[in-house]
Amino acid sequence: MTNTKLKDRPYILLTPGPLTTSVEVKSAMLKDWCTWDSEYNFLVQDMRKRVLSIAEADDDYTMIPMQGSGTFSVEAVLTSTVGEDEKLLILSNGAYGDRMKTICDVAKVKNEFYKIDQTESYDLTHLENILKTNSDITHVAVVHCETTSGILNSIKEISEIVKKYNKTFILDAMSSFGGIHFNVPEHNIDFLISSANKCIQGVPGFGFIIAKKEALLKSKGKARSHSLDIFDQWKVMESGNGKWRFTSPTHVVRAFYQALLELEIEGGVKAREARYKENQQELVKGMSLLGFNAIIPTEKQSPIITTFYAPAHPNYKFETFYSELKKHGFVIYPGKLTKEESFRIGNIGEVYPKDIKTLIDSIEKSMIWR
Repeated sequence: MTNTKLKDRPYILLTPGPLTTSVEVKSAMLKDWCTWDSEYNFLVQDMRKRVLSIAEADDDYTMIPMQGSGTFSVEAVLTSTVGEDEKLLILSNGAYGDRMKTICDVAKVKNEFYKIDQTESYDLTHLENILKTNSDITHVAVVHCETTSGILNSIKEISEIVKKYNKTFILDAMSSFGGIHFNVPEHNIDFLISSANKCIQGVPGFGFIIAKKEALLKSKGKARSHSLDIFDQWKVMESGNGKWRFTSPTHVVRAFYQALLELEIEGGVKAREARYKENQQELVKGMSLLGFNAIIPTEKQSPIITTFYAPAHPNYKFETFYSELKKHGFVIYPGKLTKEESFRIGNIGEVYPKDIKTLIDSIEKSMIWR
């Protein structure tokens, strides 16, 4: 697939989503669709099957698209699956784990909170002790790739402990699904949550849930929201052969379908992960030569987004750096860590190693504080 030339677009988004999309994905949104049309509903059903194929999921699983940003789907799962007499353990080492806590507190979902530093990994012995000593916990939720820092949490070990104590396992794979290879059934995931505008490289407008049917059926009647009820969303979609309960984001769905086709053409998740890793490695190497150090150690670093320490220079200001870099055709992210001043650079989307090399040259030219 040919990469879009820099002159043909205002800038490359080096963020964890929304991200830079292909021309073909953008073009897919030029046609209007009727939500009741059988051609559109067939496309929705095929989209659902393709997503399950990426997850390497069998007939025990289903895919439920949900209107809104990824956070809408996170809230949909948390408020639809944890009943009034049940309790959720939330693991957090970043802003998105913290957000799950906020969602639960607002919706009055009972929860326990295991929070660690944004650059640390979970103590598995401590996690097991929490589950061992709190028998009222019924569900466990964790973020796979925490884009606050770029750290990749070890879901294999976490899921083994969760299932040892027979808890429902909820995985926020917002920024990893489609870009990091893993088998959903093998990790005993009951509910996986992701979004159209992340590693599958679509545009914002809906999220989706990959749900184990056995766990989904147990959620009937538990929802604290009408519009975010994942059981009812699934039931209508199944009975209506791809029909959404409420107005679906038709253009976004069509763009996502095109993005799914492009993922297949690229060689699937393993091939895309290899490209993302090459992007990330090229980025760290180039940034190191310019004097920038990554905050997360290599063994914990995801290929999705990298956080760098801000320069310890009195004349450095992120806003100025950002503006200068944007003039060169690149947009990066401000830092989200609470202890150190930092900034973040995404490695995903329709971005290739040659783009990263151009980025490094542009960063060197944008270091006007020196």
